[in-house]
Amino acid sequence: YACNMCDFRARHLNSLKEHIRTHTGERPYVCNKCDYRAAQLCSLKSHLRTHTGERPYVCNMCDYRAGRPGALKRHMKKHTTDRPNVKTGRLSKLEKHMRTHT
Repeated sequence: YACNMCDFRARHLNSLKEHIRTHTGERPYVCNKCDYRAAQLCSLKSHLRTHTGERPYVCNMCDYRAGRPGALKRHMKKHTTDRPNVKTGRLSKLEKHMRTHT
């Protein structure tokens, strides 16, 4: 199934229908706790975790838990790379972090 607005192709018609919402802006899935709306049901389910506090994605190297898979993926870089993604708005914190490398 091919999108007639871009190069996207899908194996299933439902996947194409969900994709087309990226062009139309349709967001039929509505949060019953706030004004959030989603184009895909999985996005709404992920959003609902912000209200429930559920964190089903678990790091297998420490006690970290995340509500979204992307957050766990970012966290895992701390365990798997020599250069963790350190961001700080304060020079003193950056200087303290840099001392860990000397």
